[in-house]
Amino acid sequence: MTVGPKAKESELADLRLKYVPRGITSAHPVAADRATGSELWDVSGKRYVDFAGGIGVMNVGHAHPRVMQAVREQLEKATHTSFQVVQYESYLRLAERLCEVAPIEGAKKAIFFSTGAEAIENAVKIARAATGRQAVISFRGAFHGRTLLALSLTGSVQPYKQNFGPYAPEIYQTPFPYEYRGWNTEAALADLDNLLDSEVSPQRVAAIVIEPVLGEGGFVPAPLDFMRKLRGLADRHGILLIADEIQTGFGRTAKFFAIEHSDVQPDLMTVAKSLAAGFPLSGVVGKAEVMDAPDPGGLGGTYAGNPVACAAGIAVMEIMRDEKLPERAARIGSVIEERMQSWAAEHAVVGDVRVVGAMAGMELVRDRGTKEPADKEAARILAVARENGLIILRCGVHHNVIRTLMPLTIPEEQLEEGLDILGASLGA
Repeated sequence: MTVGPKAKESELADLRLKYVPRGITSAHPVAADRATGSELWDVSGKRYVDFAGGIGVMNVGHAHPRVMQAVREQLEKATHTSFQVVQYESYLRLAERLCEVAPIEGAKKAIFFSTGAEAIENAVKIARAATGRQAVISFRGAFHGRTLLALSLTGSVQPYKQNFGPYAPEIYQTPFPYEYRGWNTEAALADLDNLLDSEVSPQRVAAIVIEPVLGEGGFVPAPLDFMRKLRGLADRHGILLIADEIQTGFGRTAKFFAIEHSDVQPDLMTVAKSLAAGFPLSGVVGKAEVMDAPDPGGLGGTYAGNPVACAAGIAVMEIMRDEKLPERAARIGSVIEERMQSWAAEHAVVGDVRVVGAMAGMELVRDRGTKEPADKEAARILAVARENGLIILRCGVHHNVIRTLMPLTIPEEQLEEGLDILGASLGA
């Protein structure tokens, strides 16, 4: 007996309710069946334009033929040996490619893991080993992962931190330069100086961790002058600068990495998400002398740098170069910004528009004077857009920012289709 689409949807919903804890949520009540390029279909056959990309993972698009071919070839060779047991070429070649594109002068080295949180935790371990210091500074509104140390660095309480403490010690937070919410470069730097004067001596700080553009925190770009002054402050005190490029990397902001907009060079950089087009892979890349600080055996993980994921990563690097995806992101961003600015002129709910390449955020407020966050309104817009065939996400500490994470390979007509749906949803 053939099960109909509606029956299957109902069956999957029942399975979720019975066997999956409520702590993990889905932004949309959609059960995906398949995806290709910038489109996905649910189990009932309904098509959606994908402006979420698996939370910024699919910069090269779903099931890119070159990624799929690389994965098939690696599957025929080996799916797992653990790099800590025997090494393999895909890991080494990808490390070479990542070091070639990392915006850091001099000798570089790279190591791979499975998740962004792992990359963050290991970057901190490397920084502590290199400096002999323990303290780490992060920023309010930041998101660095859900494991203990990464969650301690994360600067948002709900839904991430909840009652999961106590958190890791020697973590200090300071305001991110979020100009729309009252924190410009001067104010943010003054608060950071105050932190170093009153809470933690700079001689105890191993690293400062920063997203060049806040991801989950609201798609807020750090002013370029702030990034340059932060680099200067770190240099004065012997503090390492860690750039979290997990959501901003691989062409999303019209540069290979977002920190390149400021011409600032980090000491370490974390990557994940679009590194391997949906296969679980993350990494840390940085100055060779810093990366070599931990003793042999101090870094690793059973599944870290899986050979299939590394093969996908190599393909991603080639696609980024050959299809000029950072340049494509600039084109996508110009289209999005024009549309968002027109919506801001039409709808008072649009309080601020922030666009860096294809990484665009539209902050919704109930009143432009008070800037009261319009979180429920954002949720309603996402629901209306979904009903009309668009999958898109929100973010921000107050969950009131609508963000774009479509594949950078998206055809013009699908980009326009998705924007048409989003624009119509604002007025629905």
